[in-house]
Amino acid sequence: MALFDEDVTVVPAPRKPRSRARVAGLWSLAVALVALVAISFLPTAYVIQQPGPVYDTLGTAPDANGKEVPLITVNGATTYPTGGALDLLTVQVRGNPDRTPSWIELAAAWFDPSMAVLPIDAVFPSGQTTDERNQESAAMMVDSQKEATAAALAHLGYDVHQHIQVYSLTEGSAAQGILQKGDVIRTANGQAITTADQLRTIVSDSAGKPITLGIERGGASQTVSVTPKQTTVDGQTVWLIGVTLINDFDFPIDVKIQLNNVGGPSAGQMFALGIIDKLTPGQLNGGKHVAGTGTIDASGQIGPIGGIRQKMYGALDAGATYFLAPDSNCDEVVGHVPSGLRVFSVKTLDDSLAALTAISSGTGLDKLPTCTAKQSTAQ
Repeated sequence: MALFDEDVTVVPAPRKPRSRARVAGLWSLAVALVALVAISFLPTAYVIQQPGPVYDTLGTAPDANGKEVPLITVNGATTYPTGGALDLLTVQVRGNPDRTPSWIELAAAWFDPSMAVLPIDAVFPSGQTTDERNQESAAMMVDSQKEATAAALAHLGYDVHQHIQVYSLTEGSAAQGILQKGDVIRTANGQAITTADQLRTIVSDSAGKPITLGIERGGASQTVSVTPKQTTVDGQTVWLIGVTLINDFDFPIDVKIQLNNVGGPSAGQMFALGIIDKLTPGQLNGGKHVAGTGTIDASGQIGPIGGIRQKMYGALDAGATYFLAPDSNCDEVVGHVPSGLRVFSVKTLDDSLAALTAISSGTGLDKLPTCTAKQSTAQ
């Protein structure tokens, strides 16, 4: 039996011509894909803010050599065992002026509630170099640690004295070659100085006349003279001596905070709570996992910070169930609290300690202040 006939020619059925609509659709898809690939390589004017590393102020952190060391160490006073966690949160920025995120990355971040898309100038101000930004951030971290220590020790009844210290000098400043990093400024034109605002007022009132500064350098007192320079800042003419100042304090005990490669002032509240926990019997948090954020000054006032939405998600991912948020950030908190995290608003160190007392005992939590929609509207 023959399976085929060699004399028979098989003619395939003719293909249906593609409709114009279908051809147009295929071309549109191809053009869109090419455009998508092309746009992914175009520079953008935005960066992405996302949750960063989380550090337990009661635990350890890596030092400059990568070795794990206690985040807070106290010498000169009795310390007590702690439990649970008092986490401080950080925020990472993806992108910089030299390499911004792609449009695809921005689109993905836009739909991720744990991330924020920000104009690049909001994070990297025009005219500010990366070194200047890092230096400023480092200065704020040092200042935050000192303010937190002062707030904690003052709360515990220690006698704390405040003064100001030179952190850095601007290139070509009036004080260059006269003042040095680490100098403690005690007086200006014979007036005792304890805050940077006092010195700024004296410099401004000098109208360019030399200012006599009484300083302490390396434990020795001396007198120097600085002549302010006139400059323009935000369209206004001002007199400056060209130094970055930080608040410093004379502490009766030695408190060391070790946190490498982290800048900014937002960890102040949690530093203060960690110090208090180490210096008091029992566990402030009742052994529970608490996180928080907020600046703090020596008087115990808690102030606003940036990136609080990202920090709430970072806290939740780290295992925290409670979060202490600055009251002044409540407008950013409302409607953005991740499921599983309970947020309390605080204005002062006393508020934070009251919240920890309730968290520790498990009673009175419903009476603690929270961020509400009404608060948000009022602000």
